[in-house]
Amino acid sequence: MFFSRLASKRKWLVLFSLVTLVALLSGCMPNTDHATTTEDLKANGNWWERNVVYYFSYSLDTFADWFGGQYGFAILLMVIIVRTLILPLTLKQYRSSKAMQAIQPELQEIRKKFADNPQKQQEETMKLFQQNKVNPMAGCLPLLIQMPIFIALYNSIYYNSDIKTHEFLWLQLGEPDQWHILPIIAAITTYVQTKMMQKAQPDNPQMQMMNTIMLIFPILILVMAWNFPSALPLYWVYTNIYTIVQNYFLYVRNADKKEPKKEEGGQNQGKGGQKKNKGKGKAAVSSKNK
Repeated sequence: MFFSRLASKRKWLVLFSLVTLVALLSGCMPNTDHATTTEDLKANGNWWERNVVYYFSYSLDTFADWFGGQYGFAILLMVIIVRTLILPLTLKQYRSSKAMQAIQPELQEIRKKFADNPQKQQEETMKLFQQNKVNPMAGCLPLLIQMPIFIALYNSIYYNSDIKTHEFLWLQLGEPDQWHILPIIAAITTYVQTKMMQKAQPDNPQMQMMNTIMLIFPILILVMAWNFPSALPLYWVYTNIYTIVQNYFLYVRNADKKEPKKEEGGQNQGKGGQKKNKGKGKAAVSSKNK
């Protein structure tokens, strides 16, 4: 009962976050019939534009200057900075998921022992979480923190006339990709990084809870990116590639390192068993000789 409620809370939290993101990005944008600049945001913008969007737009302008006016590379640098800043939260999520896997036997015991007493089951489960420093909601933190960042980035692209008219590869960053290549890449990379998480943690109940929601992500990304300015799906693609590399080192590589140890442990046990059998054989022979 408790675990189903927990799963439901996580699902609804993620769904609410995604719906809020779509609403803010697609329906709450002001009309700008004239070209604006980063300085216009500071001088004439509202509180959000002056104190948040301005600094994102200013950062993108600065990064673009470093790369000879290339806003495509400026967005890449923005992704690297943002993802690096939230890396501590990602590592906390990783440790929490590993701790959750480690306490599964104890959780199963609590479920069986208090199957007829949901309140006691919840109390014992929370105690176990506290003792092992497990936060079941830790997986939602990186998503929630990135939401205002993404909305601010969207606003800065929408307002900044230099970004809106900039061409990068086959794209005009202020317009949707007319070939729809970038939205498809964004959806594919979202699917790849999601599947990596699922395969790396097959026994993690947090991932099992989120499977359905996580599979909706690529479809949602595709739909949103289809008509959004190309700078946004470009941001998604960069973020997904960063996440894929990060997950490889956190989950896949670590899992590969642990498997040989298990095999070695099995071989050692086998050798130990052979030694014991040999010892028993020698003891039996000596007793017969006596």
